[in-house]
Amino acid sequence: MNEIVGSHDILLVTLDTLRHDVAAELAAEGRTPHLARHLPGGVWERRHAPGSFTYAAHQAIFAGFLPTPATPGPHPRLFAARFAGSETTADGTYVFHDAPDLVSALAHEGYRTVCIGGVGFFNKQPPLGSVLPGLFQESHWEPSFGVASPTSFESQVARAEEVVAALPRDRRLFLFVNVSALHQPNWFHRPGATLADGDTRETHAAALEYVDRHIGRLFAAMSSRRDCFAIVCSDHGTAYGEDGFTGHRLGHESVWTVPYAQFELTGPDRDTKETAA
Repeated sequence: MNEIVGSHDILLVTLDTLRHDVAAELAAEGRTPHLARHLPGGVWERRHAPGSFTYAAHQAIFAGFLPTPATPGPHPRLFAARFAGSETTADGTYVFHDAPDLVSALAHEGYRTVCIGGVGFFNKQPPLGSVLPGLFQESHWEPSFGVASPTSFESQVARAEEVVAALPRDRRLFLFVNVSALHQPNWFHRPGATLADGDTRETHAAALEYVDRHIGRLFAAMSSRRDCFAIVCSDHGTAYGEDGFTGHRLGHESVWTVPYAQFELTGPDRDTKETAA
């Protein structure tokens, strides 16, 4: 990561509440081709979430604690704050010595840090909704990006394209996008579904298919200026009645197990081949 930071633009996308099992099934069935094209080996990595709901998980992620591989560790981290005794800081880890979080550290490296929010913890309406976007130099949220909007992700992508177009070409960009489309309510993403039908595992899957239809534009925008290092993952999953549980902020396999991928998007000055990081 010490070679990536400073040379690449960086994209972090959290697919809020996306379950690993749903993501893996759709990739295997060819229902998310635009995402699968970029997944190393065409599959999602199975990881454990750093928190069971959005606020806790993102505080951890921005501190350098990305979802952890679901195998015995320790597992070296991509990013880490200077911390005595850390067992997951390795030679390849980008260590931020004088900043409390990755966002501030990248700003110190000369990056423009931009947040495009989705769920309520990024809406900047109550004070709590300003904590996470307040880490960034620039943050965006409007109702069309939120959970109640059937076109939330395409609206977020359009804003990302505007951000990239407005940035001087020589300025590095760290773009964070919190995708709200998977979060309840998501019933409206399944054709023919009604409010009375409610949210289900199937409507959750339909929401991921919706995101897949538009995410290629986001990848294209972020690789339009230079090479881009991308992380696409879930912050936590959610339950749809398994063992009697519904929702998240609880300790269940459907919540703790999340999909993760990291890969490189090649810029205009290299071949179009994308290689797994």
